[in-house]
Parts: sequence; C-alpha cells; structure tokens
Amino acid sequence: MITAPAAGGYRAGQLTTHREPAQLTAVTRALRGAGRKIVLVPTMGALHEGHRELIRHARRVPGAVVTAVSIFVNPLQFGPDEDLERYPRPLEDDLEACREEGVELVFTPGVEHMYPPGSDTRVVANALADELEGAVRPGHFAGVLTVVAKLFHIVGPDVALFGEKDYQQLVLIRKMAHDLDFPLAVVGVPTVREPDGLALSSRNAYLSPDHRARAATLARALTEGASVSARGADAVLERARAVLATEPALQVEYLELRDPELGPTPASGRARLLAAARLGGTRLIDNVPVQL
Repeated sequence: MITAPAAGGYRAGQLTTHREPAQLTAVTRALRGAGRKIVLVPTMGALHEGHRELIRHARRVPGAVVTAVSIFVNPLQFGPDEDLERYPRPLEDDLEACREEGVELVFTPGVEHMYPPGSDTRVVANALADELEGAVRPGHFAGVLTVVAKLFHIVGPDVALFGEKDYQQLVLIRKMAHDLDFPLAVVGVPTVREPDGLALSSRNAYLSPDHRARAATLARALTEGASVSARGADAVLERARAVLATEPALQVEYLELRDPELGPTPASGRARLLAAARLGGTRLIDNVPVQL
C-alpha cells in the first residue's frame, strides 16, 4: 500500500512532474517503502533517441520498477565561455517523449531549487577529473558530481542509468557512488548512434548541414582504430589518427587509449579509445571499447 505522501504525487502508469525536491523525495520514499524499485535517468533535457534508449533500459530493469527522469540544465558544469544560455530547453517536447516512453515521474527543478542561496558545497573528484575532458573543461566534473550527488539524495534511486557516450563522466560517477557509499547501482548503457555512426547528442543540433556531413569522421576514426586492436595499442592510435587527418575541419583536442577505468594504456585486454574534437562552434566527444 503506497503511503499518503505518494498519493498526491504518483499515479501508476501516468506521468507526474515535480519541481520541489522535498515533494519528490516524499513520493519516492513512499514508493520504495511499498516495495517499488526506483530507476533514475538523469538528463539535461533536449531528449533524443539516446535518452529514449536509457528510459527503455530503465523499464527493463527486473522488479516493480518506477522510472524517474530528471530534466535540469546544470549551470555548475558549464564553463564561462560555454553554451549554458543557448543550450536547448524544449520542456514540453521532453515531457511528451517521457509520456511516450512510459515514464511515471519527471523531476524538473529550477536553479533555485537545486542551488538555493547559500548552497555552495561542492563534490571534489579525484585526479581523473583534471584529465581528458577535465583538461579542456576545468571544473566541469565538480559540477557534474555535485548535481548527481544531489539527485541521488533527492530521488533515492535503486539504479541510475548513464550513457556510455560520456564515458569519463560514467567512470567518475561510479567512483563517487562507491566512495560516498550511495546505496545504488550505477549502470552504463551503450552509445546510440546515427546510421553513419555519429554518437547522438543534444549538441548535434548546433551542427550546420556541411559540418553534420563531416562529423561522422570522429566515430569512423574510433571504429577503424578499434578494428586493428589485435596489432596493439600503437596500431590502434595510428589508424585512428590517420582517419582523423582526412577531415581537416575537425580540430582534435585529444585522442587517447586508456584502460576501462581510464588509467594508463594496458598492454593487453580491455581498453577504451576516446576522442574529442571541435567542428566549427560545436564540440564532439565519443569513445569505443577496444580489446587489445
């Protein structure tokens, strides 16, 4: 039997939205007390097929699942020269996508709800947060981990799902959840791609038609690099660099081969090939698994 706090904020099989953290916390605690399992899909909105796949994955989690989606453009993870103001915020379209995918709880807080006056505590990540993406976007991962930690506290999920496209983010969130004893499973879901291989991203909307045609070179470079993994790490990187060189419009920021936890390149076994590049005013990131 679902207790009273959830009665006004949850209807089985229907989408309910919440802006106030305390209200959502009351609902999810009551649901968990009634034996339901909460699966959280954190997003910044502008939902695309990749987000829909995360939601579908959530609904396939075994047990009496309630799927919760958060939609919040987190200012802490944007640098001073990044696209916070122009980041797409099509809330009504996002809510319709959630309805179509069977989401039951959507959390849509404002900045004033997540960071009220005087809220200045931040989560500090380990040294990995200053490498790869962190080297290009200083402070980015402190913003990511802070908002994710708050979402974990507010929603209280049993499982949280994140796309592998943001692989470094996934590794750091898993580490935070382990180190800070969050009682949940952090699960990565494989990247969803366009037919030409481009990883789905809300920022792909910024690409001009010409740049969109060129953007798939990034994914092709990673795929071709991974295809020669039997020849070793140097061959993987050499092949990927050669493909990237065929598209001079791509301004490559990094191309690295790391172990699955993003430590040094292993001599053999599982690894991850990661890259980031700019195409005009749009920044693209991608990664693929590699078996050396």
